[in-house]
Amino acid sequence: MTRYIGNTDEDREQMLKEIGYPDIDSLFKAVPDSVHLKGKLNIPEALSEMELVKNIKELSNENLNTDDYACFLGAGTYDHYIPATIDQLISRQEFYTAYTPYQPEISQGTLQAIFEYQTMICELTGLPVANASMYDGATAMTEAAIMACEATKRSEILISNTVHPESRQVLNTYAQFRNMTVTEIGYKDGQTDIDDLKSKLNKNTAAVIIQSPNFFGIIEDIGEIVDLAHDNKSLLAVSADPVSLAILKSPGELGVDIAVGEGQSLGNPLNFGGPYLGFMAVTEKLMRKMPGRIVGQTSDSFGNRGFVLTMQTREQHIRREKATSNICSNQALNALQATMYLTFMGKEGLKKVAELCINKSHYAYNELIKTGKFSPVFSAPFFKEFVLKSEIPVNALNDKLLSNKIIGGYDIEKNYPELKNGWLVAVTEKRTKQEIDDLTRKVAE
Repeated sequence: MTRYIGNTDEDREQMLKEIGYPDIDSLFKAVPDSVHLKGKLNIPEALSEMELVKNIKELSNENLNTDDYACFLGAGTYDHYIPATIDQLISRQEFYTAYTPYQPEISQGTLQAIFEYQTMICELTGLPVANASMYDGATAMTEAAIMACEATKRSEILISNTVHPESRQVLNTYAQFRNMTVTEIGYKDGQTDIDDLKSKLNKNTAAVIIQSPNFFGIIEDIGEIVDLAHDNKSLLAVSADPVSLAILKSPGELGVDIAVGEGQSLGNPLNFGGPYLGFMAVTEKLMRKMPGRIVGQTSDSFGNRGFVLTMQTREQHIRREKATSNICSNQALNALQATMYLTFMGKEGLKKVAELCINKSHYAYNELIKTGKFSPVFSAPFFKEFVLKSEIPVNALNDKLLSNKIIGGYDIEKNYPELKNGWLVAVTEKRTKQEIDDLTRKVAE
């Protein structure tokens, strides 16, 4: 919150003079008089600074936050540790005010930041080309589906029922207006049902889309699905948790064609659900079908290292019929946060985060089952989330936990009615042993 803006009356007069207006009213003369507000706004009278700060703090205290509550809620957005250096650096004016490189080659700092981000996404995913400016994980996955249809000249997408429900909703919305058919594949023991996939693959299948770790937190058997998709001359797109890629085989190593995902886990706070960023990486064969922006490295006439906007195939820059997408915003600030996070954590730091997620989530899983209040739902391996069946309705369970300053897991029955009283619990590296033990003690009570 900015508490002080240092514009004096003389400053305002000088600014108006520079743009050729004698006063503020004349600045807005283009606005019809009929829509001008004639009276005062229906808001309280002005407060002193001390009164205002106190009032705002009282209002903010009505929100629950992960500083005061232990959070075991995931389902696509996760409470990971964010180094203090990120908040300090991201607020620098040159980062915070940079929106999008409309004159790209003179925006060398912005281009370099995007280039470094792309390079790190390539290293994480094991694929040679990454882009920038994807809105979030859901739309990144949808853009992957559109790209697959364009590349294969086919129109059907097979998507696993274990993919995040909201991502599937976004894909279905886009598909209505893109002449795409979306067919869902069922699951067995929390993983994509291979037999169902085999029965639904056909000559019109452009791509198979799975998520790993999936919405249940379970790691999919990507290798077998890659072979099935490629034997059908279809592409395989995988939505991945970027933290998991520090210890799991990368999509590129497994032969995946398109890797996408939600980048919130990489140094971006929960932010009430956004803004976030999506990431995307592809094989070289698909590079020219990618939406968004691709920044490249070059040398200038003096031999100095420089950066260029290599590709930007969106409607604002080329003919509409040639555009790969109508992406028109830029998630560069969020991508920069992800770049800072990956830089500060390094390979070993990110690997340690992933290991802590696995160890702590498995500890919580076993301890919760020991209470006798829960039973396992799936037996397949999981990363940092798992599903348990609760003896009591999940809403009642979460309400009780909330009164004890614990944010409980997700009620998965809302999306999967067959999983009655299913509780999706997320455990990141931030959760301490004491917090996990408190959780199990409270549910045992």
